[in-house]
Amino acid sequence: MKPDIELILTHDGQEWIARNGDLAVSAESLSELDEKLEKTVGESGKFNKGHKVTVFMGFDYDVIPTWMRQYHTHYFNRLYTFEVC
Repeated sequence: MKPDIELILTHDGQEWIARNGDLAVSAESLSELDEKLEKTVGESGKFNKGHKVTVFMGFDYDVIPTWMRQYHTHYFNRLYTFEVC
C-alpha cells in the first residue's frame, strides 16, 4: 500500500520533526507530533473530511554519526493512519 504522505523524521535533541517539501511539523513527543500532523493535514484542504490518510515517516539516518551507523542499521520508521476531521 502506498502512503498518501511521505515524511522524513528526525530529532534535534529537543523535538521530533516530520517534514517534506510541502509540510513540516515538530513536537516534543511522538503522540503530540501525530496530533499536530492530523491538524495540519486537515487544515491543508488536500484531503476531504472522512478520508483515511496514511503517513509514512522514514527516520533520517544522517542524524546518526557515521561511526555509529554500523550498530544502528535500522533505527525506526513509522506508519500512521488517521481520518481527516
